[in-house]
Amino acid sequence: MEGSCADAAPAAAASPPANLYGEVYGHSSLTEGVNPFGRELPESDVWILTSGGLRIPAHSGILASVSPVLENIIDQPRKHRSSERVIPILGVPCDAVLAFVGFLYSSRCTEDQMEKYGIHLLALSHVYLVPQLKQRCTRALIRRLTAENVVDVLQLARLCDAPDLYLKCLKLVHAHFKSVEATEGWKFLQNHDPWLELQILQFMDEAESRKKKRTRNKEDQSLYLELSEAMECLEHICTEGCTSVGPCDAELVRNKDPCGKFAICCGIQLSIKHFATCEKRVGGGCSRCKRMWQLLRLHSSICDQLDSCRVPLCRQFKLRMHQEKRKDDARWKLLAKKVISAKVLSSLSQPKRKRAEEPREEVRDCDIRSMRLSPIASH
Repeated sequence: MEGSCADAAPAAAASPPANLYGEVYGHSSLTEGVNPFGRELPESDVWILTSGGLRIPAHSGILASVSPVLENIIDQPRKHRSSERVIPILGVPCDAVLAFVGFLYSSRCTEDQMEKYGIHLLALSHVYLVPQLKQRCTRALIRRLTAENVVDVLQLARLCDAPDLYLKCLKLVHAHFKSVEATEGWKFLQNHDPWLELQILQFMDEAESRKKKRTRNKEDQSLYLELSEAMECLEHICTEGCTSVGPCDAELVRNKDPCGKFAICCGIQLSIKHFATCEKRVGGGCSRCKRMWQLLRLHSSICDQLDSCRVPLCRQFKLRMHQEKRKDDARWKLLAKKVISAKVLSSLSQPKRKRAEEPREEVRDCDIRSMRLSPIASH
């Protein structure tokens, strides 16, 4: 590539070939006698010199309007008024410079140019402060990221201050670390840039910590939501009754259809019947009764109806907590707050129509009563 540019340099210096203008200005129509700018371009007043010796004709006004860096270079005083203005753009292939200058004129860049010179164009857009080209290069390089080139692109993204590309590279390294670790780029990084290696490893460690935290929070929210549903089922059983347990002042309906959350209701009904007849409950030796006791206490921490609640022991728990003010009351209040939050979040995550269709339970004003159990065996 450099050789072909070097061969073309003498011709470009004397009289640039016609197709060179098409490449520079981004329009092949220039070679067909059609001017895409709608007017004749003035004679070039500045030359861009590439590493291969190619001199690209350009116009200082256009370059200065697109790149503030080129504007500063052009405004620098010349030693001799008669000397030509030459701007060297070195260190990248000649064709990459052609694509860069073409973008300055036309704001266009082909996919083929991005495929071949995307890395070089990103560097040029950063050095000469061309944000539109930088954004386009960033998107193109993100689409072309692989385990083989991600380390090289990561280093360039850090040097060129491309945060979106840098973050995308870090995520790819984290997701495919085994493949990246086997590449030559990673081995070179370990030997020559241990600081960047440390940053990558820290990012991976933080990503794993965030993943574990999200998993733990998800599990906690699931538990709080289950407790919230258990609270609803407990109130449903104590106010309306379900298949085998209901309030004592209402007769149980035989062959009643199961409620919408019968799987939870069934377990609570069995626990209530066991709680009412267990002989070990008084001595505190029954783990099943302890869970039911905790469920009733959690309800009392959430319930805001002091005199109208029909759940057993709700009022007694409230009075006891108010009188004793034990240290563990704060823990129960925190648990109640999290259960309520889980219920609200679950409700908000449902479709609006489904939330509107959910029936609202009415709590009747009644004194606390014992529960009526069906003649079904309690165990």
